[in-house]
Amino acid sequence: MLDRTIAPESKAIDHINLIKPGHKVLANGCQVFWFNSGDQELVRIEWIFGNLRFNPAKPLLNLAVNSLLTEGTSKLNAAQIADQIDYYGAFLQADYGYDQSQLTLYSLNRHLGNTLPVIKSILTDSQFPEKEVETFIRNQQQKLQVSLQKNDMLARRAFNKALYGNTIYGLTSELKDFEQLQRADLLQHFENMYQPSNCTLVIAGKVDEATLNQITSAFEADWDNAAQAADTAQPELQPAAERFYFTEKPQALQSAIRMGVQMVNRSHPDFPALQVLNTVLGGYFGSRLMANIREDKGYTYGIGSGITSLRDAGAFFIATEVGADVCRSAVNEIEKEINLLKTEQISEEELSLVRNYMLGSLLGSLENVFSHADKFKNVYFSGLDLDYYNRYTEIVKTVTAEQLQQLANQYLHFDDFYKVIVGKYE
Repeated sequence: MLDRTIAPESKAIDHINLIKPGHKVLANGCQVFWFNSGDQELVRIEWIFGNLRFNPAKPLLNLAVNSLLTEGTSKLNAAQIADQIDYYGAFLQADYGYDQSQLTLYSLNRHLGNTLPVIKSILTDSQFPEKEVETFIRNQQQKLQVSLQKNDMLARRAFNKALYGNTIYGLTSELKDFEQLQRADLLQHFENMYQPSNCTLVIAGKVDEATLNQITSAFEADWDNAAQAADTAQPELQPAAERFYFTEKPQALQSAIRMGVQMVNRSHPDFPALQVLNTVLGGYFGSRLMANIREDKGYTYGIGSGITSLRDAGAFFIATEVGADVCRSAVNEIEKEINLLKTEQISEEELSLVRNYMLGSLLGSLENVFSHADKFKNVYFSGLDLDYYNRYTEIVKTVTAEQLQQLANQYLHFDDFYKVIVGKYE
């Protein structure tokens, strides 16, 4: 009989077992990866496209084209597209990211014969109707006007602009940028970007041979490349010389703080250990920043830090909103916590807690086949392979307090941080 007064035995995580994908390249250049779970009759299909080179004169084309993909083809309007997808119990969404944009379909296997033709028409025949473009512009301008009233949004925009400059990573859209959108530009951008040689197709779910053939056949036949190859190279980053930005809001009750610096991305060998260091500082609820600034000082409801990994860049950042009257004190406490990482080694007890948290989170994130596909995308688009997670796990388990202290001294120089404050700074 089970004795519920005795805690179950805990075991150290030795390694992560990840599903390895199948892979092939279609005749039109489309890269296909698939993950077969072999159980429920459901598939998730992602068509992922590299964003085209950022054009400062027309900065919103990548975002706008992706957002308007499902708004109409020559044969189906937006409502008809939505109705056909809904009728078969499927789900369709378009997502924009800094490096890639994608179209994602969730569908029952037995309905792929009806849902795939809709996707094919979107990816080959999107028309960007003038009425839908006008509606998009109007809605986005309204959302932007609302966002610009929020201190945290203003801080995020200023931070990204300072860190990355006038690039796709530093884009801070203005109302006038939406007014410049023209249907002709959208159509040309669509033709150059949404072509098979610039597409990575990731399929996860019940992907037997028949399903795989059905999907790949649909997107190999009659899907041709444009005359011009997609230019996905991005301009060099343009970090600002100025390191401190303050936007005063005299009536503000809270001040938004965002600070940080350019950092290595996932492809760098220091990245896993830096993730450990970040978790200690502000990467989980028990972090030092939370213990000090929320629990001890009561300056905020929440504060955190993170490391962003992009294709051509990385960043370390700290973000919070604090009472306007304690903003300067909060900044001083953040600096104190940064300096402690550089001058005092992390205790083995704290390091063990963080290790268990990180490894448990990684293991817990692999709940289904879709999660395995997501982990693959993280490394694939970083130019890595699935062995990365074995290296990551090993480093998390073995990195020493001395090594973390060295990394803190190498990468975390508070005086070099970009610091953005919106609100009051008494």
